[in-house]
Amino acid sequence: MQGEHYTLKEITEDVRAMINSRHEQLSDSEVLELIENFILNDQRMDCLTFREKSEVIHSIFNITRKDLDLLQPYADDRDVSEIMVNGTDSIFIEKNGKVIKLNIRFETKEDLEEIIRRIAARVHREINELNPIVDARLEDGSRVHAVYKNVALNGPILTIRRFPENRISMEGLIKRETISREAAEFLKTLVKSGYNIFISGGTSSGKTTFLNVLSEYIPSDERVIVIEDSAELQITGIENIVRLESKNPNVQGKGEVNIRQLIKASLRMRPNRIIVGEVRGEEVLDMIQAMNTGHDGSLSTGHGNSPEGMLSRLEAMFLQAADYPIESIRAQIAEAIDIIIHLGRLPDQSRRVLEIAEIMEYTGGKIEINTLFKYEVNQIDDLGHSEPSFPIGALLKTENQLMNTMKLKMKGGNM
Repeated sequence: MQGEHYTLKEITEDVRAMINSRHEQLSDSEVLELIENFILNDQRMDCLTFREKSEVIHSIFNITRKDLDLLQPYADDRDVSEIMVNGTDSIFIEKNGKVIKLNIRFETKEDLEEIIRRIAARVHREINELNPIVDARLEDGSRVHAVYKNVALNGPILTIRRFPENRISMEGLIKRETISREAAEFLKTLVKSGYNIFISGGTSSGKTTFLNVLSEYIPSDERVIVIEDSAELQITGIENIVRLESKNPNVQGKGEVNIRQLIKASLRMRPNRIIVGEVRGEEVLDMIQAMNTGHDGSLSTGHGNSPEGMLSRLEAMFLQAADYPIESIRAQIAEAIDIIIHLGRLPDQSRRVLEIAEIMEYTGGKIEINTLFKYEVNQIDDLGHSEPSFPIGALLKTENQLMNTMKLKMKGGNM
């Protein structure tokens, strides 16, 4: 925005000079008042409407007082779940499940870099050409990932993933048609009975949210160890809980504590259940072994395109950690995981449980899968020629029955 060659950057510099000339610590309200008086009384702003002046006032306030500059209004909007900055002039948000391109831009790469450096400094990290990637968690729980311009060709790149203040419940997922009530009740029984459950899905398919919801059903008298790469889970209702978060190495390359080390440490803390936010690599070996050594009811997530695809990825990650025979790996995975819940996003961007499958024994060179619930498309929603058509379906129970009922019977439950 500009008025008679008077750019927002120039206005900001004048305002900062005015604030610095006061030689005192000003409150946010005092700074906002100074900016308002400056904009409303400066004749160079007469070409702007009152609404445009108001936008300039709030933009300058965010630039001078907030870490996120012109992104601040979207960070403050609780309906915005993700902010994606692809360089200076390609900025997107995800709001209420829809991805929207914003009509805003940073004037220079240096302005965007300054925001990224401020964010990194808040978590005692630095980003530069020698350390071009930062992955961190802010005080409010938001996940921040930034890539410096020497790595990103259209950079710098900044991604901020935010999590809802109010935790989503299973009832909320049912209302959103993410899952059917019948399937929800089924999973509730399995969690209470101590089945080891793995949640698979693609990026932004809702894995962490679903893991959060399942944790509602963990009996309150159990001791739970939660292990995450970056703390995102909002587990409540359990008093005897330990939360562990991995730690990246410092600038000197020291001080790293990875997920694998935390899983090993958790086994010495007398856990009833272990929850690992997401497995991405060698830690899968320790997670599988924990599930196979009496820690029933453990939960985790991972990236996969289907239950079968998730099992293949687990095999590949297991091989990164140890050179075991593939038969042994598959047998251990089949023994450890009882249920895989697969999530996905439909063409209309809604998140759905697409399949709930029981993992059977390893036999005949492969792990048998017993599909219990499956998302079935039953019609096409024809919205007219101007809008795309989307499939409409439902998560339906198959004719297959749960075969491994031992844990259910041990807890006195039934289907």
